[in-house]
Amino acid sequence: MTRHRSRRDLTLLLAVVALVAASAESSEIQTLSAQSQVPSFRTGVDIVSVTVTVTDASGRYVTDLEQNDFAIYEDRILQELNFFTRSQLPIALALLIDTSASMERRMQTAQEAAIGFAYRLRPQDLASVIDFDSRVNILEDFTNDGARLERAIRRTAAGGSTSLHNAVYISLKELSKVRARTPDEIRRQSIVVLSDGEDTSSLVAFNEVLELAKRSETATYAIGLRAQENSRGRGFQEAEYVLRQLSRETGGRAFFPDSISELTSIYSQIADELSSQYTIGYASKNPVHDGGWRQIIVQTNRPGTTARTKLGYYAPTSP
Repeated sequence: MTRHRSRRDLTLLLAVVALVAASAESSEIQTLSAQSQVPSFRTGVDIVSVTVTVTDASGRYVTDLEQNDFAIYEDRILQELNFFTRSQLPIALALLIDTSASMERRMQTAQEAAIGFAYRLRPQDLASVIDFDSRVNILEDFTNDGARLERAIRRTAAGGSTSLHNAVYISLKELSKVRARTPDEIRRQSIVVLSDGEDTSSLVAFNEVLELAKRSETATYAIGLRAQENSRGRGFQEAEYVLRQLSRETGGRAFFPDSISELTSIYSQIADELSSQYTIGYASKNPVHDGGWRQIIVQTNRPGTTARTKLGYYAPTSP
């Protein structure tokens, strides 16, 4: 299949170069406004919003907890929960597929698994399809049309090197454009990325991608495909580190199957997790707006359960 870089793709890649050279962007915390989500809050209060996954000792999702079952700590200081819901907010999701040359033999299976995942999205969810090799191509912008997502996934073809960092960076920037105009349009944001090797051609360094991910409200779910010939090599070890770090810092999850045949099951696990999460919010007791990193720990009082969320956030800065 002959592949052409779209005008939009070129613009995005040029934007990446400019962003790398630019100074770091000022930190912003996404807030739930007093008028939309929590009517009792004072106007102007910033609410730290946290998505939490809870599992039991067998790894099953626990979905029947109440607000008083949770405790959340910021920099080891217990916070007061002001917002709690088990209701599943709509999702805005970027589906990233590695189409480098090493994926050629596994492309068809990867496509079918990704298509199955796309059709599990709910009508209120939005998803985009992005493939990456030496270039990053947005094959389908955010839509809730499963047929359009399927057609985009089937257009993927293997060839070229791997620009994983570029792809995640661009996806985070695209997700940041999905703005809520009404309370009904507030969406949780996620990236689901499939890759089989280390980055070899990105313009963006991993530490810059990780910094942007930590400043976002986007959970990353990573699937690293091992191959027998490279699973112990330095290249895949570097790729595994990248995928684990992105997932861990943002409250997502990383998977490393030994066989391509496990992909369908993994995509199903991700879909199940996205539909089994809690959203909680609190007004930080720390009044200092210094842009510093603040650690978050969430605990539950039900024995045998484990709560997982992002590791922290950057405080706002004073104007």
